[in-house]
Amino acid sequence: MSWIHDLLAGAGVGLVGGLTSGFMGVSPGGGLVIFSVLLLGAEQHVAQGTSLIAQVPPTGLAGVRRYWQSGKRSRLPWIVWIGLGFLIGGAGGGYAAAAVSDSVLQWTYVVYLVALIALLILRRERKDGSNEAGDRNDLPWLPLLLIGMLAGFSSGFMGIGGGLAITVGLAAGLRVPQHQAQLVSLIFSIIPTTVPPAWIYWSKGLMVGWPAIIGILAGLWIGTDLGARAANGVSKSLLRRMMIGFVALMALYMSYKALF
Repeated sequence: MSWIHDLLAGAGVGLVGGLTSGFMGVSPGGGLVIFSVLLLGAEQHVAQGTSLIAQVPPTGLAGVRRYWQSGKRSRLPWIVWIGLGFLIGGAGGGYAAAAVSDSVLQWTYVVYLVALIALLILRRERKDGSNEAGDRNDLPWLPLLLIGMLAGFSSGFMGIGGGLAITVGLAAGLRVPQHQAQLVSLIFSIIPTTVPPAWIYWSKGLMVGWPAIIGILAGLWIGTDLGARAANGVSKSLLRRMMIGFVALMALYMSYKALF
């Protein structure tokens, strides 16, 4: 039956998205968009709407718990300022996405990912014993707000959740330790900040069927927990290299889709 196929395919999409989310501390949107295209046969706008709708429930809770149990912490003011920026950028991104073609979305996705790769590569590793931003309480509010706005706009415009922008912005831009930056990003997977852009996509019918959505949610719960377990046993330098590789693969695939 078709609904069983959709349910299982959705579970596969969610599992992959959850694994990458928990392991690399990003929202699962990037994986959800790409694998919704691959496994569910969704076109770009539908894949993005599906991704945003699937990220409304707190599917990253298990991942946050794993990071928290390992001693990672996040500052409340960081969450407040990033969250405020996210809400501002998210609605704008959702409306902008509805007005452009699939090709424009795909190439924007590629440019965005390449920019994130450049930031990660250019970021120099901190020496052991150096002061880290994660030990401070006073990160400036304006960069946090701007990171949130970029994350929100990328979430609404590209359906990817915004976690990549948060992780890279904190780790590469504000020098927050990698694991802590990933925790902050995952926290936003349990806060329904994707509601404004998700509603825009949903109101236009840009989503897959509910059996696939249910499968995605189940896969996300399981995958995020497994990914976070694995991440806490890996060094920050390896996590950084793996994130570069993952984002590069996403960029290559989206370039292929845009060209062909």
